[in-house]
Amino acid sequence: MSANSAEPGPTAEPGPTAGSGPTAEPGPTAGSGPTAEPRLTVVLVKAGKTKIRYPATLVADDGNRITVRAPWAAPGVRDFGFIRFEPGDVFTEHYWRDAWFAVKEVRSGAGVLKGWYCDITRPAEIQDGALLVEDLDLDLWVSADRSAVLRLDEDEFEESGLAGRDPAAAREAVRALDGLERMARAEGLAGLLSGPSERACEDDQLT
Repeated sequence: MSANSAEPGPTAEPGPTAGSGPTAEPGPTAGSGPTAEPRLTVVLVKAGKTKIRYPATLVADDGNRITVRAPWAAPGVRDFGFIRFEPGDVFTEHYWRDAWFAVKEVRSGAGVLKGWYCDITRPAEIQDGALLVEDLDLDLWVSADRSAVLRLDEDEFEESGLAGRDPAAAREAVRALDGLERMARAEGLAGLLSGPSERACEDDQLT
């Protein structure tokens, strides 16, 4: 996930940043003791290198869709022009083992929906307590009222050279972005997140 290079604002990551590196500390929602909720470390990889890692609470895993929740824990506000992320924001993140995207619902600390940030990625994997996701540069932002549906970082995608290195993956990435955009404009993304996980790959909007 990366900031929109066409928009004003910093180029920092617009996702939860509770920590980085192998010594990352749990965010403020971390549990403790025998009743602690299950935890995963989300590891975002780009071009073969770890871009960011942060702890998250495992909300659900039905064998296909994996849902985790993590707080925005960066020290201060980050304004990306189309959205502001700030302390107290909560990201509920949905990943699929068989789909080329992740959808992250963003709410304020008061529970007000801000919108959905969608990463185009390879299908997710869980290994040794880590949720591994490879970022393919393309992103989509959908505001809570769906008045803004923005395709992001298409220039970074072109510059990445993925189309030359792995044409099949590049086609899947563009297909996923196009499908999510169509769904966001036609009916919104809420149904994708609340319905059966199989819908991520079977819905006509995403084919």
